[in-house]
Amino acid sequence: MIKITKQAGSLLLAYVPDRFNSVQWLDEKLRQDGEVTLRRTFTFTTGDLVSQAQQADDEDGAERIFKLGTTQDGYYRVNKTILGLKHDLLLEKAMKLEPRIFVANRDISIFRKIDELIDEQIIVGGENEGAIPLIDFELLVQTFPTSTELTHYARSRISRVLKDYFGTLSDAESQLNSYLAKKKRLVATSRNSILGNFELQKFEYIHSELEGMLKDVDGYSERDWQKKILELLLFFFPKYIAVLEEVHIKDFYSKPDKTTPRKIDLMLVDANGNIDIIEVKRPFDNALLSRNTYRGNHTPRIELAGAVMQAEKYLFHLNKWGQAGEREIYEKRKSELPDGIELKITNPKALILLGRDNDFTGEQRFDFEIIRRKYANMIDIMTYDDLLSRLKNIIVMMKRNVSAPNGDRRDIDD
Repeated sequence: MIKITKQAGSLLLAYVPDRFNSVQWLDEKLRQDGEVTLRRTFTFTTGDLVSQAQQADDEDGAERIFKLGTTQDGYYRVNKTILGLKHDLLLEKAMKLEPRIFVANRDISIFRKIDELIDEQIIVGGENEGAIPLIDFELLVQTFPTSTELTHYARSRISRVLKDYFGTLSDAESQLNSYLAKKKRLVATSRNSILGNFELQKFEYIHSELEGMLKDVDGYSERDWQKKILELLLFFFPKYIAVLEEVHIKDFYSKPDKTTPRKIDLMLVDANGNIDIIEVKRPFDNALLSRNTYRGNHTPRIELAGAVMQAEKYLFHLNKWGQAGEREIYEKRKSELPDGIELKITNPKALILLGRDNDFTGEQRFDFEIIRRKYANMIDIMTYDDLLSRLKNIIVMMKRNVSAPNGDRRDIDD
């Protein structure tokens, strides 16, 4: 096992063998290779080993102590080579440091996983402008996948791949088909009631499917998630008849005397040929607003601010491109559109679907609504919980309409 302690301005890591092992393997590793790796996370050299005089003893059961970090301006600095990072790690001195801060289940290095996703120094706590707040980092550590979750995610990803080849149904699909199979008679008085039942079942299916997806977000890749969500959204927004992926547009403003190509991941086309755009992000937790306040306000996080800015730029470039853009997009993508339709760039709007707001405080919800209304004239910012709520309200009203008295009713066989 390992222990992490603070002592005389240094951060120390002690390796303590259990009753079935000794430190001989560690000493031998240092002699042969000049370095040793503990818990697949910490790599120490002979120079990191604290002098023998500072160790308890030199018996087989003795611990071995390594210098993990040194103090610097209110932080502990951990050398990048110890953790295999691109930059030295800075940890606020006041934070409680223990192995779980560094190592997750199955000996996964937490900071190395973070380092794989960014290209800048990792700073935790303190007054540094780019630091991860302690409360957010603690939340990250607590939500790091357990062994059971990792197994579940792996099985989920495999099942998603197999579904395309073996026809495996999701829970929502199974529930819907089971419901339809049990129905032997349809109560109706008119075509309107038949359509009402159909619409109700459609929205119940979308709601159930979306709930199931939100419980298994990590079972999808980013692209598979977008594809599945778009299938549901086209049911939810039936005015759109086509989704164009990776549409190339022109930017006439970023560079003087030169046109810069841009790419819109997803473009929507309605039945009249009007163009809108949509940004679909996977629903990561804590992706919308800061938990801490700045002068009493919860500010947008990078993912939300970046998605809004990206959508605004796409809309700007589309509007500036005008009729020439309409013709060029149509010529390149007409095989994906109905014959004779004319594409129109007429004040296009953007829909952004991202994040969860189910754990918002009242203040966060208020600030988020202010942000949404600020962009409402051109961008509809929708969370996954907001989408679920809209679906739920539609279902409630449809059930009322379907069950409302409507004169004499008669049974008709399937």
